[in-house]
Amino acid sequence: MMKKIIIALVFFFAGFGLTYAQKTPVKKTTDKTITKTTPSTNKTVEKTKTSTMKKDGTPDMRMKENKDKAKAKTVTGPAKKDGTPDMRYKANKKK
Repeated sequence: MMKKIIIALVFFFAGFGLTYAQKTPVKKTTDKTITKTTPSTNKTVEKTKTSTMKKDGTPDMRMKENKDKAKAKTVTGPAKKDGTPDMRYKANKKK
């Protein structure tokens, strides 16, 4: 008799614990909404802008605008055939 009660309690608490395991945590969003009014229609336009920087301050390379900025670096000195700076020259070396 006691063995059946203990088994029933184990199943009860195990089932109760599994219901809490299925809940997902609430995600916090860092999106900012920008509202602008257009002069021709005088309607409010809401535009969602996501942050283009990561938490550590480096650019988020998943965004197209950051990828374009990384590719558009200009070479001050001579460049190789593929467009990267030729590091044999003093003008291309970092100070």
